[in-house]
Amino acid sequence: RMPAVEDSQPPYTGKICCIGAGYVGGPTMAMVALKTGLTVTVVDLNKQRIDAWNSDKLPIYEPGLEEVVKQTRGKNLFFSTDVEGAVRDAAIIFVSVNTPTKEYGFGKGRAADLTYWEGAARSISKATVPGSALFHGFKIVVEKSTVPVSTADAMTCVLQENCPAGVNFQVLSNPEFLAEGTAIADLTEPDRVLIGGSASKEGVMAIEALASVYAHWVPRERIVKSNVWSAELSKLVANAFLAQRISSVNALSELCEATGADIDHVASAIGSDPGIGSKFLKCGPGFGGSCFQKDILNLVYLCQSAGLNDVAEYWLQVIRMNDHQKRRFGKLIVDTMFNTINDKKIAVLGFAFKADTGDTRESPAIDICGTMLNENAKVTVFDPEVTEDQIRRDLASFDKSNRLTVVRDAYEACNEAHAVVIITEWKQFRDLDYRRIFDSMCKPAFIFDGRNILDHDQLQSIGFRIQGLGKPKTWNWRFFSSNQ
Repeated sequence: RMPAVEDSQPPYTGKICCIGAGYVGGPTMAMVALKTGLTVTVVDLNKQRIDAWNSDKLPIYEPGLEEVVKQTRGKNLFFSTDVEGAVRDAAIIFVSVNTPTKEYGFGKGRAADLTYWEGAARSISKATVPGSALFHGFKIVVEKSTVPVSTADAMTCVLQENCPAGVNFQVLSNPEFLAEGTAIADLTEPDRVLIGGSASKEGVMAIEALASVYAHWVPRERIVKSNVWSAELSKLVANAFLAQRISSVNALSELCEATGADIDHVASAIGSDPGIGSKFLKCGPGFGGSCFQKDILNLVYLCQSAGLNDVAEYWLQVIRMNDHQKRRFGKLIVDTMFNTINDKKIAVLGFAFKADTGDTRESPAIDICGTMLNENAKVTVFDPEVTEDQIRRDLASFDKSNRLTVVRDAYEACNEAHAVVIITEWKQFRDLDYRRIFDSMCKPAFIFDGRNILDHDQLQSIGFRIQGLGKPKTWNWRFFSSNQ
């Protein structure tokens, strides 16, 4: 139980700094500036990224983000490369830097690489000179991104060993629970704000100071307080649970295809049970994004480090099933198209890992397009938000024969294609003129609906051979004559 805070502690009114101007730091700090009126400075050593935040073309795409930034930028929201100056002037410092999976040494492929976090801690210590802004004699450092359990302890050690005499730090865990594509809505009306910290007097004061920032727009009953280790673990577990549901429904989608059941009917039936609920029961080509796989691998490594090998294997299976779903979707395309896609044009609609974002990190499109390129297909990609440069970087290891084309129009992508593959659930793909697309394609014209967002009966009536994930097979070339 956390000690109570004295009612006399006033709300925090000082400046706020955030180290890291990425997918978490930028939108979160823009919302804090908008809702609190406090002066917020987002800093990053990447000048190109900071220049983008100060331009008309923001470095990330999120619905509603541009409007929030325009309301606050230059008023009480600032983007800068002056890390020392911003840290010196703020008593609350958010740290939102990258924590990628280690690619070397102990824990390679599973543990989180905390190089950037330690670097941020040392930057904070260096900038905390005499005269720096403090809150009751200490600075409040807030872990914002997902980190392993005990990161706060490591950061506290680095901070205290390098700070000036008489200055202390309180490190809080305040994990984000944002979903890309709905980040602004999630920030505007969060279902909870979790703050973990020390149970000491100074720790409780720090927790309350941060809580008072969120209390400008978040109801107090939604601000949850815990110890720091519980907060750090909660974020990993939350992402693991969500990914587990996706892998579960994707596993069932394969069973549905084998038995003639319909995954949408099954998901609707089980989702109406209030103990299960309907969210995250939509099958697809596999989960992606920066968090799910990285956080599960981190959780696996944590379990293994504690000797909990059976628990680690349980969570590792979630990732194995996700990899399997991506592989089998690619194989489904090849098998359906007479066991060969050699020299056939395949139109891929969507490359981002989900709709309403331009993020391609761990996108299932990378593996699925890679499978088709390895099968010597001519792959043409259209995504409304992902740049051609990003798509080519992601597929560079697969495209050895210059078989990749990136276009800026869906109809151009589909023209003279043998098949259309839906990978990202962009709303505009539902509204395309599929009669026009059918007339422009080679026959038979295939559609592989990896998100089950299209009207399959209507497309069949046009003449398409269509296959969705988890859907009964409606056509098989091996029994073509019996299908007539």
